[in-house]
Amino acid sequence: MTPARAETGIAVNLKEKIVGREQLAAWRKAQAAVGRRVVATNGCFDVLHAGHVSYLEAARNLGDALVVGLTDDAAVRALKGAGRPVNSAMDRATLLAALESVDAVFVFGGANAIPFLEVAEPDLYVKGGDYTVDTINQDERRFLDAARRKIVILPAVPGKSTTALLEKISRL
Repeated sequence: MTPARAETGIAVNLKEKIVGREQLAAWRKAQAAVGRRVVATNGCFDVLHAGHVSYLEAARNLGDALVVGLTDDAAVRALKGAGRPVNSAMDRATLLAALESVDAVFVFGGANAIPFLEVAEPDLYVKGGDYTVDTINQDERRFLDAARRKIVILPAVPGKSTTALLEKISRL
């Protein structure tokens, strides 16, 4: 523990921020009990970069707590193609959990985030600027609309993407 943490007795354990379904449900109830506004987002977050970090910070600043739904390896492969993900789901979850702006990480499978959203029950759902309300998964959109959850699209950080980063690395 750092001296400041030793004085307060508060330790950080990023592995505790990686939660399963039951843990996420309990975490969400605890947030609601103290009136915290929960923001949710989801994605692959395959090779964490400055664009991701800026986006997650901006998402977190829209509420009191941020939960990230992380797409599992099989779904990333189906979405992004052979060779992806570069990092395993557990490695990606660990990196996300290490970020101060991220309060919880939940790994989910499948083509859409509804199983994650059902448990997370976000007050606000955030997607990056590479999406619009019309291009996000429309099943997710209908689910969120029915639950009366607000959807916010944050602007992308220009020039920052995993694809661009991997292309740059391949040219080295």
